[in-house]
Amino acid sequence: MIPEFALQLICGLSTVWCIAPRSQITSGFFRIQMLIALGLSVLLFLTSNQFPTPHANEQVLSQLVVGASILLGLLAFSGSVAWTLERRKGGTIFAYLLATSSMITLVTVAMLLSANSTETPRTVSTATLAAIADTVSAAWLIGSVTSAMLLGHWYLTATGMPLKPFTQYNVIFLVAATLRMGATLFSYSSQGVGVDSSWGLLTLRWAGLIGPFIIAILTIRILRYRNTQSATGVLYAATTLVFMGEMAANLIEQSHAIPTQL
Repeated sequence: MIPEFALQLICGLSTVWCIAPRSQITSGFFRIQMLIALGLSVLLFLTSNQFPTPHANEQVLSQLVVGASILLGLLAFSGSVAWTLERRKGGTIFAYLLATSSMITLVTVAMLLSANSTETPRTVSTATLAAIADTVSAAWLIGSVTSAMLLGHWYLTATGMPLKPFTQYNVIFLVAATLRMGATLFSYSSQGVGVDSSWGLLTLRWAGLIGPFIIAILTIRILRYRNTQSATGVLYAATTLVFMGEMAANLIEQSHAIPTQL
């Protein structure tokens, strides 16, 4: 679970940086975010050979992830330097490069894992599409809730920032939660997951989908009263639910031996 989580979080965080507004957020926030991505890149490098399912492309996959982790680490470090020096344009460029590189790696890994299927070509194509949709939507959900929660913490130190960016981050989180539910339904229906799965894992899985969706709506409503501390506390619960839900999804998919996620 570790390498796929690290890669998804890098991709999700960097995608949010590119989508969300940056002009009203102080540079220090993005500097710390880049350092988080750097740490995740190191974690990805150290666990590059720990993917859950043996497959024919194991060596190719390991080499791909090692190379990608080095590239992502260099981009994240360079981005942190740019934001530290208040080079916002340069920092933005590195954010886009990090998001693009991590997304390409994420999709390629999903395709390599799903290519090990022994079913008919038509089924393989559906499985590959489901794998890509599943892993990308998971990355966006993990990244958006983590980034929104960390931005809420940033308001404790940068008290002069306007509230609009925090609200927009939570809107992105709400959209990501909606897309994640749709991708999960598509993935599970195409692969037949859930018929004989553990009810405990399924309950935890859907709690990690429905719960964050509801919390995202509540957080947006809380921010109407300009209460950033309460909103951040609620996002803590959402982050916990998302992480537990994605862990349960990984366990369900491993028990069915299907590559619907990294």
